[in-house]
Amino acid sequence: MKIDFEKQNGLVPAIVQDATTKKVLMLAYMDEEAYKKTIETKKVTFFSRSKNRLWTKGEESGNFLNLVEIKVDCDNDTLLVFVHPEGPSCHTGADTCWKEENEADYGFLSELERIISERKENPSDKSYTSSLFEKGINKIAQKVGEEAVELVIEAKDNDKNLFLNEGADLIYHFLVLLKAKGYTFNEIVNILIDRHK
Repeated sequence: MKIDFEKQNGLVPAIVQDATTKKVLMLAYMDEEAYKKTIETKKVTFFSRSKNRLWTKGEESGNFLNLVEIKVDCDNDTLLVFVHPEGPSCHTGADTCWKEENEADYGFLSELERIISERKENPSDKSYTSSLFEKGINKIAQKVGEEAVELVIEAKDNDKNLFLNEGADLIYHFLVLLKAKGYTFNEIVNILIDRHK
């Protein structure tokens, strides 16, 4: 990998991202020596502009950033550093330097999970989701079973639209069931990650 350390007086920005959750954790700078030490030790090391020396993240706090992979951008002057963090990444104690929790975000599925949670906590007469929670766990579980059967039936045919719609129905009702049981989609994903190891 060719990195242009000369373009910015020997330093390149290093954007640190959690390899699992994909959250951006922090931004710091590396010089060539910090880069080499990171590769050698597998603990992310930066050049601290305030301390004017190499600084391994976690050397005082124990909140190390364990290296997974480094990528360089198209201009060879910015690094994207994928890590497995041990604890919070920000010096303030926050998970990220943007005061975000380091939790995975699954795009619209995460948004849908938030909407389902809102419908449970603030029921509305006009909400189908609220009506499911009102009917109780047995009805919600029954709906998941019905949608699973309907998906299997559509899988045997060749109607893409019907098959995908039944898949969407199953995912939606499964998210409702998860919320009714007090669990999250992220807990399911973590099981899949553990199984993959």
